[in-house]
Amino acid sequence: MKQIAIIGSGSWGVALATHLANIGHTIKIWSFLEEERDLINQERKCKFLPGLVLPENITCSTNFEEVIQGADFILHVTPSKFTRDTFKQYKQYVGTIPIIICSKGFEKDTMKTLDEVILEEMPEARVGVLSGPSHAEEVSISIPTVLVVASLEEEVQETVREAFMCSHMRIYTSTDVKGVELGGALKNIIAFCAGVAAGVGLGDNTFAALITRGLEELSRLGVALGGRKETFYGLSGLGDLIVTCLSEHSRNRKAGKLIGQGKTLEEAKQEVGMVIESIDNIDVAYALSKKYQIEVPIIDTAYEVIYHQLDAKAAVEKLMTREKKMEME
Repeated sequence: MKQIAIIGSGSWGVALATHLANIGHTIKIWSFLEEERDLINQERKCKFLPGLVLPENITCSTNFEEVIQGADFILHVTPSKFTRDTFKQYKQYVGTIPIIICSKGFEKDTMKTLDEVILEEMPEARVGVLSGPSHAEEVSISIPTVLVVASLEEEVQETVREAFMCSHMRIYTSTDVKGVELGGALKNIIAFCAGVAAGVGLGDNTFAALITRGLEELSRLGVALGGRKETFYGLSGLGDLIVTCLSEHSRNRKAGKLIGQGKTLEEAKQEVGMVIESIDNIDVAYALSKKYQIEVPIIDTAYEVIYHQLDAKAAVEKLMTREKKMEME
């Protein structure tokens, strides 16, 4: 059994903690908020996962050293925009402990992936990425889930795989850190678009087309940024894209649906009530596509919906009436 540190007390951090605690590991969660710490420690609850009762082998602290000391590995689960600032505060305690990035997104100001952020701050860090089709609501109640962990170090891959695997959690391994990370970051934007489509009342034909063409866009851009094409057709690309585009659990889809129904961006953010990575990262994906001259019409249109208030129905028409093309062009 392992001792595992989890940096972040949101729904995904607590869901991972619950899974790992239920199979016998000792879990220490770091929280930014004392009220969340107290809710976990005293009431065994998480405000983002109502109805869940946390196992007794989970504790929470606002002290980084207390959480990280003695850990076999660290799961970093903060929103992407807080990754650098949070890591700066705890990197002094890391040493050779592997850091597994479970967040999905980019750093907006630098357009860097989160592994690049960590390695820029700590070049000797042992970094991995955990991703795949997984909702916190389902992982927390042991619904069978399959994920992929990527690292350049086989030892890091195996440490994470052995800690997570059980009858309801299967872990595959990969060396394509960039591809696994980018699949998780870019699919949120397509999920936002799926929500917009749902909000204006479109059907299964539309969702199938959006997922298929969206996968083509994120794989094009992902390969340009250093990922391997086959990775985007695996768990962290296609798998995560399907679950995020089609499920009501997805906050990215929910935000898009609200905008499709006529809500403003601020109204959508308020109603979702949690960080919406697609909205935080769409401008990064848009800028990267221009930098690398990659054609991404769905991402371009999502950018216009969010930042230029393009009407949702007009956005659909714009995509449907683009110039004629060969499918694989």
